[in-house]
Amino acid sequence: MDLESEKIFNQKTQKSTRQNLRNSVSVIERLLWSKIRNQQLGVKFRRQHGIGKYIVDFYCADARLVIELDGDSHYQDGAQEYDRARDEFMREQGLRVLRFTNIEVVSNLEEVVLVIAHAIEAKA
Repeated sequence: MDLESEKIFNQKTQKSTRQNLRNSVSVIERLLWSKIRNQQLGVKFRRQHGIGKYIVDFYCADARLVIELDGDSHYQDGAQEYDRARDEFMREQGLRVLRFTNIEVVSNLEEVVLVIAHAIEAKA
């Protein structure tokens, strides 16, 4: 699927879902967002960004980078297979995916931000 020829970003049918997700952001997402918003890493990130049928936690178009935070729901039955399919779809679009657990964000936020910064530099 070609990103330019087919509208896969922020489809209108997902607008209210994306808005609801942004309005009910978790404490963990808020914590990471405080470190990557306003181009603190030199690039713009978007929250709750639609890509295809999925809505990702954070997306940076310049670095073609998706960041997903995995909380408890990602460890329920079927969730890991869903995440694998989702990640594969992102890779098929030429996007890279970084996944962090909520525990990683809380216990080692600076390291998480460093990994993201390195991923951005690797794309530049």
